[in-house]
Amino acid sequence: MVSPKASAQLAHLIGTWPVDTYAAAVIDNGRLLAAAGATDTVFPLASVTKPIVAYAVMVAVEEGVFDLDDHLGPEGSTVRHLLAHASGVGFDSPTPQKKPGERRIYSSAGYEILADAVGEASGIDFPDYLRQAVFEPLGMTQSRLAGSAGHGMESTVDDLVAFACEVLEPTLLAPATVEEMTVCQFEGLDGVVPGYGMHKPCPWGLGFEIKAAKTPHWTGATMPADTIGHFGQSGTYLWIHRPTGRAGIAVTNRDFGDWAQPLWAETNDAIWRALDH
Repeated sequence: MVSPKASAQLAHLIGTWPVDTYAAAVIDNGRLLAAAGATDTVFPLASVTKPIVAYAVMVAVEEGVFDLDDHLGPEGSTVRHLLAHASGVGFDSPTPQKKPGERRIYSSAGYEILADAVGEASGIDFPDYLRQAVFEPLGMTQSRLAGSAGHGMESTVDDLVAFACEVLEPTLLAPATVEEMTVCQFEGLDGVVPGYGMHKPCPWGLGFEIKAAKTPHWTGATMPADTIGHFGQSGTYLWIHRPTGRAGIAVTNRDFGDWAQPLWAETNDAIWRALDH
């Protein structure tokens, strides 16, 4: 049951942000605890698209469309490399910049390669595959892929709550598959988190960023190292901590920038402290 007190506290925290419109939610013990703002309003997700697309790709893997370690992309690259930003392709170009497994290069182009491959192998255009595999079974009725598989999704906080709860308690994928998505792939790779600079190393799972020892970090300094999630340049984020059944979601109408870096971390630290008490 949603807590009016927790929702008011969440609204107070997000209400300090310099944005005109926002929506946010907090999940605890696998259930929605707090919601604030326009949770049924559709916002562009930008790169929060990636973990949701990754989830659909993993449905394709479980359905036998292809295997995680099948070749895809540049020579030597696999589905796993592409999901973990380790294929060597550039941010917005399929042209390789490094050899696979050499550097963590954050890439929307890699996700476009994955989406095209799912569509070709399954015979279903990827936006339709994503809808059938993820949106419809989770009741994400206001979500759609309107552009790039790396950053083109539109959705609501209400729908993102459904997705976060799925990651916490999987029904569409085997629990072991989701666990695999949340652990570091190709350990030791250095890379850049956009807006936060170089991290050595820069851990990433299959679609999900892993906080690990990264600092500064958008999830906040006090949050556990095994927190996973993603943020988007449209002023959006989703974090999940599976061991405690917790998740946090925020979407805004202001693009990510200098304003977001301190406020997101401070807000998420405050949310985490409140959940611990």
